[in-house]
Amino acid sequence: MTERLEHRWQQINHQLTDTGARFDFDWPSLWQSLPPQQQQQLRKVLLVSQYVVDALPKDSDYFVQQLQSNQLSQPVSRADIGQWLHDLNEHSGQEAEPVPTTGISEEQWLHRLRILRRRVMVQTIWRDLLRLADTLTTTRTVSDLADEVICQSIRYFEQQLQQRYGVPMGKASGQPQSLLVLGMGKLGAYELNLSSDIDLIFSYPESGQTNGKKSISNQEYFVKLGQKLIGALDKHTIDGFVFRTDMRLRPYGQSGPLVMNFDSLEEYYQNQGRDWERYAMVKARILTGEDTPAAQELLAILRPFTYRVYIDYSAFESLRSMKAMINAEVRRRRLDDNVKLGPGGIREVEFIVQAFQLIRGGQEKQLQQRALVPLLNILIDDGYLPADAAHELRDAYLYLRDVEHALQALNDEQTQQLPTEAEAQDRIALALDCDHWDAVVQQLSLHRSHVKHHFANIVCNDDDEQPNDSNDHIWVDVWHGDLADEAHTHLSHHCPVMLTTEFSQCLANFRHSRAVSSMQAIGHDRLETLMPQLLYDLSQCPEPLNTLQRLIPLLEAVLRRTAYLVLLKENPQARTQLVQLCGASEWVAHYITQMPLLLDELLNPATLYHRPQRHELQEELQLRLLRIDQDDLEQQMEALRQFVHAHKLRAAAGEVMNALPLMHISDYLTWIAEVVLDNVMQLAWQQMTNKYGYPANRQGDAVTKPEFIIVGYGKVGGLEMSYSSDLDLVFLHNSWNMGSTQASPAAGQRSIDNNVFYTRMGQRMIHILTTQTRSGDLYEVDMRLRPSGNSGMIVASLKAFEEYQAHHAWTWEHQALVRARVLCGNPELAAAYNQIRRQTLTQPRPLPTLKEEVRSMRKKMRENLGMAEKSADKFHLKQDAGGIVDIEFLVQYGVLAWSHQYPDLLAVTDNMRLLDSFETVGLLDSQDRQTLQETYLTYRAETHRRALQNTNLILDQTQSQQLGFDERREGVTRLWKLWIEN
Repeated sequence: MTERLEHRWQQINHQLTDTGARFDFDWPSLWQSLPPQQQQQLRKVLLVSQYVVDALPKDSDYFVQQLQSNQLSQPVSRADIGQWLHDLNEHSGQEAEPVPTTGISEEQWLHRLRILRRRVMVQTIWRDLLRLADTLTTTRTVSDLADEVICQSIRYFEQQLQQRYGVPMGKASGQPQSLLVLGMGKLGAYELNLSSDIDLIFSYPESGQTNGKKSISNQEYFVKLGQKLIGALDKHTIDGFVFRTDMRLRPYGQSGPLVMNFDSLEEYYQNQGRDWERYAMVKARILTGEDTPAAQELLAILRPFTYRVYIDYSAFESLRSMKAMINAEVRRRRLDDNVKLGPGGIREVEFIVQAFQLIRGGQEKQLQQRALVPLLNILIDDGYLPADAAHELRDAYLYLRDVEHALQALNDEQTQQLPTEAEAQDRIALALDCDHWDAVVQQLSLHRSHVKHHFANIVCNDDDEQPNDSNDHIWVDVWHGDLADEAHTHLSHHCPVMLTTEFSQCLANFRHSRAVSSMQAIGHDRLETLMPQLLYDLSQCPEPLNTLQRLIPLLEAVLRRTAYLVLLKENPQARTQLVQLCGASEWVAHYITQMPLLLDELLNPATLYHRPQRHELQEELQLRLLRIDQDDLEQQMEALRQFVHAHKLRAAAGEVMNALPLMHISDYLTWIAEVVLDNVMQLAWQQMTNKYGYPANRQGDAVTKPEFIIVGYGKVGGLEMSYSSDLDLVFLHNSWNMGSTQASPAAGQRSIDNNVFYTRMGQRMIHILTTQTRSGDLYEVDMRLRPSGNSGMIVASLKAFEEYQAHHAWTWEHQALVRARVLCGNPELAAAYNQIRRQTLTQPRPLPTLKEEVRSMRKKMRENLGMAEKSADKFHLKQDAGGIVDIEFLVQYGVLAWSHQYPDLLAVTDNMRLLDSFETVGLLDSQDRQTLQETYLTYRAETHRRALQNTNLILDQTQSQQLGFDERREGVTRLWKLWIEN
């Protein structure tokens, strides 16, 4: 045993002695009472698992008896777990019952579940570390614990709810309804690890009402039951928690209803179910029992979605895409030493097996199994995998799971990351019966190499690693600045700019820079391989020198993160895309330099230049967030930022390469913001309810969905987002203003007023959006358009918003309202907001007064922000007369002046379609409408082009003439005078 472990053993003795004194636990006496063999066993378990060290004093009477009787070494079945829960009730003084769920408070129930969890987990860790249970027995025990506490908790909370609301009854069948709980992933396959979270989906057969005195809909009843169940498992109390519970795999993710009936579930999976959801559904199991008619009906709904009736080779491509996303995440979060997600990890073994299931499971029912190891044997028997390959995968999987259990036994943490601290490495080696850490690494490397090999042969795309033949002696000479005659001749014919002093000096400065000189040997070798390839690509682009100057800061940024050098070296397509994009846009080059993980986006040109639909963006972000612990706000914020940066890069790539028109780019950038805001709202809501409980309505019931909307103004409201646009937002809520949240003190929650709750939720959202992390911020947020501006509440009530708009808002605030729309949130509240907006904008206004107010505001803007007053030969594309803002003010004036006559003007918020509406109702003729639209699009295209070249919006006279803007300004000015100044 190492000196570090000896030192740890001394610390453990001190801790147990000191802590034991507070819990009436005599550790020295217990230790002396044990025979030598049991002392040796206990010493190993305590050295490895701090969780067991902490658990012993908290339940000392129980664990002393278990140790002295050697009961900890005995197997644990689900029947045992149920009996232990029964005994906890019996020992509390309550009358023993087959199912001990009556006569105890909710706080007592949560307390007993947590005691049960501690006892089961200590015995499971004991048996796992001492190799008294094999890997799959350990995973089965943890899964049985989850099954038992879920089923028993449902029965407990059903009794509570039915006393108040009655029994939920089916509208069509007239039969009692029950909650069906789908266990996803490892829980469904009885493969939970020692510190697993659990992924659940809730459903019930049919809609209807409860039959009690206070009747509610079945949907409301089962939402309440689901919330109670989640709280019982997930809440952190003084006794800890039972299972971290994740509901994000349900239809529509966090934004979807907590519970859905069978009809809704079937409609979703038939029409909207995604490939990754098929993958997740492979292991789904109905935890509440699969032998009932309702359970069989639910399985019949899910089976056709999961398993296609035909041989589905498209599954390979879906799994490749998912693996590519995971690989990108591994690079972003530096998870190479992660035994689950890293190369050759647990996830790759699962992908291999599930590829065969998804492809052939519809035709071959024996593949519709959940557990991985038995499936490997089936794949051998059916001839899909060679026996030696399957055996290597099985051995690797079991060893990786053993390592995972050892990692999680340390501190009861959901981690698969190999430790870097020497003591933790010693503890893992001890857990795995290895003499030292190097032996663990050697064994792990062997198994992971087997998995990587088989994964590459079965799932990986043959094109994933393409050779590149441009790395020949000419480009090596160029890189080293030592040109032979052949190289000189070649360059003079094909790329003479590379012979210039400026190019050579730029390359030499980089080659001899401190950053390159200080690289480690392996990184330097990778750079030496990459640079000739990159120089060859530069020789094929229109402006090699400018492009090189833009690329060098990026190369300097990744020199110490050589995984990106490997990415560029081994992926010619990514390298080519990088050179093309940096050559076309200085902004793109700088953007990638600031965030090199965006290089992952270059791997697939098909997605790089494809504009996803809004729902596809929502699904992608949901999938990114699903892989993060729902309590890990830091990683969630990083994921949001990486999502936004990746898609802004895709939008920019589509624009600079002329693959997407301007209007599509604007839609794309606006959808990104909408999707992010929706998820930020859900994250903030989750954090707030975890801390304060749910707001209550007038009836005293918990409101389980936010009564909250986000209203977007300006660019986001008008669907005209650009790359650096901020977000002009207003937050509104419609909760009961006299209510307060329903907090659970046992879970550390405290009650606050509903108004305070939503104010803090708004503050939390701004924090998530604007905080600078290592990946930057999400968006700059401007809240000045809220009622009363900066002096107003961060979140206003709908009533306050209506009052302000009717009696206190300025004309310019009503102008802003023209481009305002609900971006996300509660549909009923959104409808109420739209009615207020309509009432406000359709108020008749005296035209002379309106014209004067619009003219006055526009005059101030020109004087303060334009160039005409400062330099007559300059034109500010946005602020000067005849520019973008003139067109926007014309449109806003038109809506305020005439929407009371033509309410159809309120149907849209973007300038292009509003101009169409003006023509439709007869306010503009076709020629004037076309003039304004073409000018507006041309101006905006130029603002985008200048943004992508890091250039301001001020044009000199020559530039303005070359672009034809003088004539366009005259057309706008003519219409301005006609409408506003006559």
